[in-house]
Amino acid sequence: MTTSGTEPVDEVAAALASIRTESGVSLLELARASPVLLVFLRHFGCSFCRKAISDVAELQGELCKRGVRPVFVHLGPPDLAKVYFEYYGLSDVERVNDPEAAVYRLPVFALGRKNPFLQAMNPVVWMGWLKGAIFKHGIGKIEGDGHQMPGIFFLKGAKIVRHFKYRTIADEPEYLKLIG
Repeated sequence: MTTSGTEPVDEVAAALASIRTESGVSLLELARASPVLLVFLRHFGCSFCRKAISDVAELQGELCKRGVRPVFVHLGPPDLAKVYFEYYGLSDVERVNDPEAAVYRLPVFALGRKNPFLQAMNPVVWMGWLKGAIFKHGIGKIEGDGHQMPGIFFLKGAKIVRHFKYRTIADEPEYLKLIG
């Protein structure tokens, strides 16, 4: 987890204002209305991405208590995303459909890409699968960009307060520490 705040507020505000959710509202509007836990996913075939959705679903009560709104950025088509978010009980969360990964590459987020086959050979990833990710969430075909790495950003207004950029696809972020 890294504390941010080094990005100029104007740059962050412009980026957030340019990003629209599937419902049409900008990320800046959402972040000004309440703190936002912005979760970038890889693809829906990834068991760790489905685990991330499940983890946030399990924390929904605590997030609500703290006034934090989860928002997801995904690479897949909205109709496919809807299926996964409904399955995990998050059908009403705001989502950003980003099939070209343009939001992932914005300088304020700068989420990298790594070879999915090299990631799959990493012992940390195997341990993540063995700890239950693959059994609880399955594994599927790559839907979207399998090279894209995920990340999580905690937003308050036009400021990125803290962020977590994955080193491996199996990293386990501490969501509640991110939101402080």
